Amino acid sequence: MSDASGGRHGSTRPKGRAAVRWVAALAVLAWLAIGGVGGPLVGRLSEVATNDNANFLPPSAESTSVSKLVGRTTDTQTLPYLVVVERPSGLTPADLAAVQRYVDGIPGLELAEPGRTVGQFLQAPPTAAIPSPDRQAALVPVPFVADKAEDTIDGDTALYAVAQALRESAASTLGSTGLTVHVTGAGGFFADFIIAFSGIDGILLLVALGVVFLILLIVYRSPILPFAVLITAMFGLSLAALVVFPLAENGSISLSGQSQGILSILVVGAATDYALLLVARFKEELHDEESTWAAMKIAWRASLEPIAASAATVVLGLLCLRLSDLGSTKGLGPVGALGIVGAFVASLTFLPAVLLLIGRRIFWPQVPHVDHVHGADAVGTRGIWGRVAGLVGLHPRRVWVVTFLALATCAAFLPTLNARGIAQSDLFLTRVDSVTGQEVLARHFPAGSGSPVQIAVPEAEADAVVAVLESTDGVSSAQVGLVPGQPPKVVDGQVIVQATLDAAADSVEAEDTIETLRSSLDRVGTDVLVGGTTATNLDVRLASERDLKVIIPTILAVIFVVLMLLLRSIVAPLVLVAANVLSFAATMGVSAIAFNHVFGFPGSDPSTPLYGFVFLVALGIDYSIFLMTRVREESRARGTRPGILVGLAVTGGVITSAGIVLASTFSALAVLPILFLVQIAFIVAFGVLLDTLVVRSLLVPAVSYDLGDRIWWPIGLRRASSGASSGASSGASSGASSGASGTDEGDGDADGEGSPAPRTSAASGRSAER
Repeated sequence: MSDASGGRHGSTRPKGRAAVRWVAALAVLAWLAIGGVGGPLVGRLSEVATNDNANFLPPSAESTSVSKLVGRTTDTQTLPYLVVVERPSGLTPADLAAVQRYVDGIPGLELAEPGRTVGQFLQAPPTAAIPSPDRQAALVPVPFVADKAEDTIDGDTALYAVAQALRESAASTLGSTGLTVHVTGAGGFFADFIIAFSGIDGILLLVALGVVFLILLIVYRSPILPFAVLITAMFGLSLAALVVFPLAENGSISLSGQSQGILSILVVGAATDYALLLVARFKEELHDEESTWAAMKIAWRASLEPIAASAATVVLGLLCLRLSDLGSTKGLGPVGALGIVGAFVASLTFLPAVLLLIGRRIFWPQVPHVDHVHGADAVGTRGIWGRVAGLVGLHPRRVWVVTFLALATCAAFLPTLNARGIAQSDLFLTRVDSVTGQEVLARHFPAGSGSPVQIAVPEAEADAVVAVLESTDGVSSAQVGLVPGQPPKVVDGQVIVQATLDAAADSVEAEDTIETLRSSLDRVGTDVLVGGTTATNLDVRLASERDLKVIIPTILAVIFVVLMLLLRSIVAPLVLVAANVLSFAATMGVSAIAFNHVFGFPGSDPSTPLYGFVFLVALGIDYSIFLMTRVREESRARGTRPGILVGLAVTGGVITSAGIVLASTFSALAVLPILFLVQIAFIVAFGVLLDTLVVRSLLVPAVSYDLGDRIWWPIGLRRASSGASSGASSGASSGASSGASGTDEGDGDADGEGSPAPRTSAASGRSAER
């Protein structure tokens, strides 16, 4: 290629170089503007996030229908706090008098903003404490108006501010008497969730970016390059926030606290992965190119296809979540997809512009020079990944069979994963006031107090429903209407029957009781619907189980189509999809062992397997894409088997680094004391490392090597036709062929194992191909 065209060993014309610098500078300025507008929105995403299960259920769910009827039978819906006061030795008359003074003062409790009091957010002021049967505790229901939960008071939500006011007042007025006081109930739990998720963006980003910076510093040993990569990730997140925030604010998508945290991690991890691939190829080309523009042009074109295919796979996989019945899962689809798009655009526009503006100096102090030490150097001279490629070339069938058996053994433990659901009190990994209060409540009252089962029933059948409830094990009491002693309000011929369960409303035992009640009440009438907190949790679990059966096959089909278009093959996509499904099963099997026997977790959320599948298969396939696109490129010049080994050797370092970065970023989710996010952090981190170090390094290349040219069936591989290219590949392909025929296992000889043609012919072959 001539110098005028920016070819190899040449340089661009001065005018062309100046134009490139102007374009790069404009791109950087454009991204600075995007960051300036979108950056602040990243920190404001929590303002448009919703975390109520009831808001995420489909309209067809029983509990949704009941909730609508309840809303029509009462002027306002409440989100109750349950203030539990306890003295194990027994409450004295003085204690009860002190509690009553506390109750009387609740409406007048002042909040952080002048003129705002707790009473302004209550449906009605609490009147009296309810003593427990054993006289050791008292219960004070405080009916917070649900519609006011998102109001802000001095930057905090009203729900959180009122809970804090109740706790602080109890500590100051009752703490000195020796009474213990806890605020639990739905209001107390949500207030503690707000505390757990407070500063989620700042905490996660700081941890994730810090970990990524250290890894990049170790990989590149450059103090400049890690900043360029991290700024790229932040700009990608800013671009995503520019779109996600208004969509969530307008109700077009559902944003939960969980998907908000996952968005940050997803963008940082994906952007860093894409950046690593581009930077590695750019550095590789700088050893052959005098002109940084020419090196970037080659690197960008070579990186575009695998990065675009990777991003498309993840985006389409995430968009499959729109098929979910759950609003939270459905909302994660477009939220995550927009995050990936932001990472993709930033990695292929902002980062190349920075690399062009700074040039080789960005790798300081190890600045690459033109020495023709190209990335496709002989496999045997490329350190650990050359030795891994040599192992695959020597014993391909033995490698993939042993690897397959090891993964299958881990996958055998998958059925032991307990994903039936967990109590709401088990969601926190740290001791919080609402959980302690729930335990105290269960010791002295029916555990379901404050969160009753609500049943929509035709007025004429109300007494029959009450009779069924009173005869059902696990039901403590039942009544017609929402308020004891008052006639029920009739809406469209229906009334609400309430029941209190013996078990805590968020427990698995309570869900079992709901299933029993639904079955029993169907005999009273098919128009009898069971709702309430426990029924809502049950419907969430049922919807999650349905999502697994629908979404997983759809994601696999989408990924297969993308891979088929990318690799122009049917066999190669089948190998990659099957390998990653096996990797997912092995990861979940290991996770089951870790959760059950190492960490002692009480169980998993029903959506955990689905989230794990989406991230592991959609993200884990990235590394196989990065590998196989390079293998295809090398195979056109060298032949399939030598191309596999060279592709494995030259991509080993960058793909491993990318996997470690992604695993580390997802591990940042573990800093939040929420069981679901900690489990997702473990699943994705372990699974990504398994994909990177085992599936991509051993299983996929060994199976591909064993299959040889059949991996490209049915279209086959169109070999480069230039003499240099054929010269580069002839020695390697003949070595591979003779090696393949050496044993019935397909093991190769020294040439076939990945000692491609000599460096000179290989380099010239690659140059001719370009």
